[in-house]
Amino acid sequence: MKKIYFDYNASTPLAPEVVDAMQPLLHDYFGNPSALHWAGKPVKEQLHNARKQVSELIGCTPSEITFTSGGSEANNLALKGLYFKNQHKGNHIITSTIEHPAIMNPCKFLEKVGARITYVGVDQFGRVSPEEVEKAITKDTILITVMHSNNETGTLQPIKEIGEIAERYGIAFHTDASQSVGKVPVNVNELKVDMLTIAGHKLYAPKGIGALFIRDGLELEPLIHGAGHENGMRAGTENTLLAVGLGKACEIAGTPLGKIKELTDYFWNQLRGEFGDSVVLNGHPEDRLPNTLNVSFVRRVGQDILDKIPQLAASTGSACHAGSIELSPVLKEMKVPEEIGMGAIRFSLGRYTTKAEIDTVIKNIKEIL
Repeated sequence: MKKIYFDYNASTPLAPEVVDAMQPLLHDYFGNPSALHWAGKPVKEQLHNARKQVSELIGCTPSEITFTSGGSEANNLALKGLYFKNQHKGNHIITSTIEHPAIMNPCKFLEKVGARITYVGVDQFGRVSPEEVEKAITKDTILITVMHSNNETGTLQPIKEIGEIAERYGIAFHTDASQSVGKVPVNVNELKVDMLTIAGHKLYAPKGIGALFIRDGLELEPLIHGAGHENGMRAGTENTLLAVGLGKACEIAGTPLGKIKELTDYFWNQLRGEFGDSVVLNGHPEDRLPNTLNVSFVRRVGQDILDKIPQLAASTGSACHAGSIELSPVLKEMKVPEEIGMGAIRFSLGRYTTKAEIDTVIKNIKEIL
């Protein structure tokens, strides 16, 4: 049977436009962008153009974009870089209990070296309360980091409201926007963030490339020391090939968003029509990514359903151990009952998803249930 890919939140295929943009770097532009001769100059121009394309998508200046190896490195640079440069001002960081491991694990590392972390919980929709964030602030707070959208449920966080609080207290504010950039409008000034993470393979660019927006004037300690590449933020000759791919992906981002939301809504309406109260939506009903549908089949096991549809690529987020089901940490924090949470499946659609594929998946699930 035809393979169906409904796991765009895990990774996206390369957009054809991205592949085309990268081709010259594979053949003609091989020089070091730091070199001043004929081989280096055109590569430097390509790198500058890519930085400009990324900056235009999120509303900042090119100088505020630092290319990284992906979202994880960008998050590590934001958290560790800010802490090590500013620990003389305080040692307290605020984050949420539903962050991606690329935030959680750097926080755990920083706790080992003297940081104090406050983990703010979420409501039943998986949303952080700005009021709870404000309550957690102390005189030693130097950083707040809250994801823009959750990778499992798609729930969008009240980033602007939290940003206004951080601004009022003079605290640096970072958001991991790996899942949201390219899916919803993202503007760093409207969101009032000082740092923002982008992951290339979440928006049709290659794996191994990402970016961190660092607001001008904010000081970080680099993770990688060496020559002064990336405004001194990341030593090492730039990967211009992948940066150009990310730049092109940012340039074309957002064009089919309306279509994807229509397909997601169609998918949910079809599920509700077929299974009624036996299927439950996890996450916020409205304030969520337009491509993400995390649903639970009540008193079923999500992985068992997926195992019976081998041609379908989707994910559960829960772990299976010797016949028992362990709910994902996100659903646990949302206090989703076990009989509901164990049946969770995350369907994440993308620009190449079709209505016919949705109909096929609905038909397969119906046959199983």
